[in-house]
Amino acid sequence: MAERKIPDNVFQEIKELTPSVLATSSDNKPYTTFITWLAAKDKKTVRFALSKDSVSTDNLKKNPYASVEVFGEGFALSISGPVKIIVDEIENLPFPVSVFEMEVEKVVDNLFPGALIAGKIPFEHTGDTVQAQEFDRVVLEELTR
Repeated sequence: MAERKIPDNVFQEIKELTPSVLATSSDNKPYTTFITWLAAKDKKTVRFALSKDSVSTDNLKKNPYASVEVFGEGFALSISGPVKIIVDEIENLPFPVSVFEMEVEKVVDNLFPGALIAGKIPFEHTGDTVQAQEFDRVVLEELTR
C-alpha cells in the first residue's frame, strides 16, 4: 500500500545528500538520471538540485511530476509527486544549478520479499575532491533551508 509521507526510518537516512535515481518524462517517454543532490526537508517534502540546462530540468518544466528512487539500509523506496522550482540558480556556484521541491504524494516500498538492500549507493567524488565537497556543502545548505 502506498503512503503519503516518508517513513521515519527512511527520513532519518535521507536528510543529508542522498544518491538517488530521478525519473522524469517528456512526450510520454521516461527519462532517468543518477543524482547526488537530494535531501528530505521533512516527511512530506523532498528537495533536489539539478544543472539548470539538464534534460531533467527541461522535462520538469514541461511536466512537473517526478519520481525518485532512494536506496539505503533495508529500503528501496519510490517517492513521487508534483515538483516546482524554488531556486532558479544557486549563488556561490561557478555553474548554473536549480533547486526543486517535490511534494510527497506517494511513497512505494519497492523491496520484494526475500530482498535486502545492504546500504546507500556507494558514491565518491573524483578529481578536485575539496572543491566538490564545497559544492556539496553549498547545495545542501540550499536544500535544507
